[in-house]
Amino acid sequence: MTSGTFLFSSESVNEGHPDKLCDQVSDSILDACLEQDPSSKVACETATKTGMVMVFGEITTKAKVDYEAIVRATCRDIGFVSEDVGLDADNCKVVVYIEEQSPDIGQGVHGMGTKTLEELGAGDQGIMFGYATDETPELMPLTHVLSTQLGYRLTEVRRKGICPWVRPDGKTQVTVEYKKENGAMIPIRVHTILLSTQHSPDVTNEKIRKDLMEHVIKHVVPEKYLDDNTIFHLNPSERFVLGGPHADAGLTGRKIIIDTYGGWGAHGGGAFSGKDPTKVDRSGAYIARQAAKSVVAAGFAKRCLIQIAYAIGVAEPLSVFIDTYGTNSKPDEEILASIKKNFDFRPGMIGKNLDLFKPRYRKSAAYGHFGRSDPDFTWEQVKELK
Repeated sequence: MTSGTFLFSSESVNEGHPDKLCDQVSDSILDACLEQDPSSKVACETATKTGMVMVFGEITTKAKVDYEAIVRATCRDIGFVSEDVGLDADNCKVVVYIEEQSPDIGQGVHGMGTKTLEELGAGDQGIMFGYATDETPELMPLTHVLSTQLGYRLTEVRRKGICPWVRPDGKTQVTVEYKKENGAMIPIRVHTILLSTQHSPDVTNEKIRKDLMEHVIKHVVPEKYLDDNTIFHLNPSERFVLGGPHADAGLTGRKIIIDTYGGWGAHGGGAFSGKDPTKVDRSGAYIARQAAKSVVAAGFAKRCLIQIAYAIGVAEPLSVFIDTYGTNSKPDEEILASIKKNFDFRPGMIGKNLDLFKPRYRKSAAYGHFGRSDPDFTWEQVKELK
């Protein structure tokens, strides 16, 4: 490592990780509710362990939803089709414990259905952050982009049969050497790549390492970031046959850093999955990302952090804060004024302007909510700041 540089790491997990399985089940249930009833109020949690998936929480909806069928279909789609891979979707126990939203919350947030979108209050108090950086085309941190894409590629080689020995569970981690120039982050090289993937019992460690290098790492990481000194830890535990819920318990909302910016920027602590757009943990973080990304895309700053704060039942945010880390081309006060002029941070209007009342959330529940080109990720669309 050269003088004046530093190392930073981000991790990711695959869709077969127990926590991510839970995120996807929760968001699949949210999608099913919104598909029939866009005004559904959903706060759905999922937990899983050996041979069992439990969904629980508060849902008020006109939709007729077969929760058990959704749980089994989601687990099956991920690849959990037998006990030896970590869970048998068709034969595991499914526990459902769903109640309606508290009327005390309902009357404050949406007036039990009487408030307009403009009047809709935040579903809870809290602080949400959005972040953007010009170090990648996605305006996301390189460590996060690479770790997320490596995880996605692990799933791709499994599904396409390129590496048939790969099983659903897995984790990635990337360390990048950076230098800081006047507050901006400049990636120099990839220092370390760590991949741990669940595998069939008959594959050798030599085969695992060879395939991960050839079909995963070389496919994802740009050659310009790799050199003779890059360190590779490929299945360093040397055995990862037992995975999924059989190996570790899972719970919705435990991968909030993976879901966002890989440890860069900041996080208010609220998870996304299983929550409808009135929950500002989700919608507030989405609009904050759009605002931060729009600032960087406009050339107003090389890095940008936005914070929004809400009170339960109150439409207008309590505060909006911006930090451009000294990379700004105009005063932060002017940038903040432009943000407030061009973005409506009221929860109902976030839902309307980002079209969040339609089902789209299952695919956000794995491989990150930000930095993706899918048109359903409306918060990734840059807004012109006038």
